[in-house]
Amino acid sequence: MTIEVSVKQTDALTAPELLAILKARVKVFVVEQQCPYQEVDDQDDQAYHLVLRENGQLVGYTRIMAQTDEVHFGRVLVPKEYRQRQLGRQLIASTLAEIKQSFPGKPVKIGAQNYLRAFYESFGFEAVSDVYLEDEIPHIEMVLK
Repeated sequence: MTIEVSVKQTDALTAPELLAILKARVKVFVVEQQCPYQEVDDQDDQAYHLVLRENGQLVGYTRIMAQTDEVHFGRVLVPKEYRQRQLGRQLIASTLAEIKQSFPGKPVKIGAQNYLRAFYESFGFEAVSDVYLEDEIPHIEMVLK
């Protein structure tokens, strides 16, 4: 199967694209991970949304946020029915390629779920904080070296 990658800012998304993204985010982060929090936030206004699609279906997503001195990405997800297919690796590789192209030279910093620490380290990230709780889930700050 061919995976298509698209990157759009929020105001360039069609209504169906935005709804698919928001449904996936709420399904994974609010329902599946049982975290009642403000899933759609003010960062969405200026975010870049990277979507992996297969046969038109969303199979991976990240939200990229560029700040003055660094770039962050988050809301990393692969819907449950598409896991165990290495799509997470493809998703992060695509995200890092987009950041390198669109924001060359800017450092990349993430707040990763701690259980994914080794996964992110495999892309060159290094932990720069102690583990902390965010929405009752252990996280760690990481920077791409």
